[in-house]
Amino acid sequence: MSIAELPLTDTASAGGLDAVRAWVDDIAALTQPDEVVWCDGSLGEADRLTKQLVAEGKLIRLNPEWRPNSFLARTDPGDVARVEDRTFICSEDESDAGPTNNWRAPDAMRAELREVFAGSMRGRTMYVVPFSMGPVGGPISQVGIQLTDSAYVAVSLGMMTRVTDVVLELIDAGQRWVPTVHSVGFPLVDADGVAREDVPWPCNPTKYIVQFPETREVWSYGSGYGGNAILAKKCFALRIASVMARDEGWLAEHMLIIKVTSPEGRVFHFAAAFPSACGKTNLAMLEPSIPGWTVETIGDDIAWLRQGPDGRLRAINPEAGFFGVAPGTGLSTNRTAVQTLWGNTIFTNVALRDDGDVWWEGLTDEPPAHLVDWEGNDWTPGCGRPAAHPNSRFTVSAAQCPSIADDWDAFDGVPIDAILFGGRRATNVPLVAQARDWKHGVFIGATISSERTAAAEGTVGELRRDPFAMLPFCGYNMADHWAHWLEIGEKLGEKAPAIFQVNWFRTGEDGRFLWPGFSENARVIEWIARRVEGSAGSVGTPIGRLPIVEELDLDGLDLPEADVAALFEVDPASWQAECDLTEQFFDRFGSRVPAALRAELASLRYHLRA
Repeated sequence: MSIAELPLTDTASAGGLDAVRAWVDDIAALTQPDEVVWCDGSLGEADRLTKQLVAEGKLIRLNPEWRPNSFLARTDPGDVARVEDRTFICSEDESDAGPTNNWRAPDAMRAELREVFAGSMRGRTMYVVPFSMGPVGGPISQVGIQLTDSAYVAVSLGMMTRVTDVVLELIDAGQRWVPTVHSVGFPLVDADGVAREDVPWPCNPTKYIVQFPETREVWSYGSGYGGNAILAKKCFALRIASVMARDEGWLAEHMLIIKVTSPEGRVFHFAAAFPSACGKTNLAMLEPSIPGWTVETIGDDIAWLRQGPDGRLRAINPEAGFFGVAPGTGLSTNRTAVQTLWGNTIFTNVALRDDGDVWWEGLTDEPPAHLVDWEGNDWTPGCGRPAAHPNSRFTVSAAQCPSIADDWDAFDGVPIDAILFGGRRATNVPLVAQARDWKHGVFIGATISSERTAAAEGTVGELRRDPFAMLPFCGYNMADHWAHWLEIGEKLGEKAPAIFQVNWFRTGEDGRFLWPGFSENARVIEWIARRVEGSAGSVGTPIGRLPIVEELDLDGLDLPEADVAALFEVDPASWQAECDLTEQFFDRFGSRVPAALRAELASLRYHLRA
């Protein structure tokens, strides 16, 4: 069989280990690795792989006195982040991908992938990594298998997912699984048998991150980094899972999950969707400033939500680890995250201290006098460049987090009491508002946006839309995603969670933030919890229900009355202008925008005029 004829797999619907073995054999025939190794997720396996990576110069072992069993990786400067322009949704029908995704015809893309994957693993080992997203065997969980020629990726998968042989047993018993294939695209032997030396971070200038929604496949080539290569994360858990959820009646969302306990001992679970740079991790690991309240972490990035036997929406964090942005994570901004990283962590593209520990901008107020930067060069304060890459990362087990909730991996998930949507808005959007009902909440989620804050990002003040914080991650037409949310709401009926919008970033005319943020955000969480239990009042406005300011706990903040008023100001003229922008945004999706959302827009305009 020629490479051009070799079929790529459609195995998501096929159970049994025979299908798995046949698929592994097919990919091995295509990519031609020297060896195939089946992973079991054990500690011994992780130890062997990290020792191998250290010996190959691909990981640096950190000083065990400061950071036990921890490592630093330095990537190629051309492989430092997700590559959205090379991320494709290859649905059969282009309209199913929608205007916010890059679409390519599946047959054409398969032909391209055959060419680049042919021989891509020569001289390397192909690792077969069976993994579960969510508790193994759980009713909301899913399983998959990743094939990769990167030991760094195999180790990372062991931290970010539940890698275990039990997954193979579930597949053999008939459970559906998602096949994912990854190659760094740097074979060590060419087609003529000529060998070359390996490099500390193998990758390829040509990159593909490809999702086939109908066949539930992911293929990734050319990158060894993050969501490009750890395919269980954004590729499976959001782009493919969102399609699975649409077809099967559940939700796969870019949401954190927290457990909130009141002074009276009542427990609430909230899910929250925030675009990047909007305080997501800080909320996931919030240390409340107000006495008697506790916030515990269930998930920091992704939530899968399904209606349970009791009719309520239940959620799991499908991941087993955190893949967080290091810069800006510090003792003064997110002490819990820093404490999570005491050991057993892989750091990527941060700086190395002279004592063998790591550092990044924001970790401490003052930088060390000397560092080795993320590219391996000497660095001193004032040299004019960052020590850590702005997208440098840490990978660590969620179970290590000091604020992790005891039910973070609950087999059946946790019941969701409220859903929060947030953006980064200097104007218009109040500190907190409650949606009138589920349809209004879906309208809020569909219109979430942030204002550009720097000229380098575009026009300052321009709205950057990120509906449901899913813009780069929805595996199908975004307007269909909104319609799916409306359908879920109809199924949930009176048991649907309440929906809120929050905005920590409103500024005054002088440009300063009006709200202190960080741990003080617990005051907003308190009001939301009181609304859920029915003990807090509200005021109706055209954009939703706002707090009665006297009922909001602001003790000790010393906020000027004018600032408090500005935090909740609703200016009809500004909101009418925003309605015009929302209509332009909806028009991108044409007739696929649900009529209910068009009606919500019309209602908002009417009430603003009134």
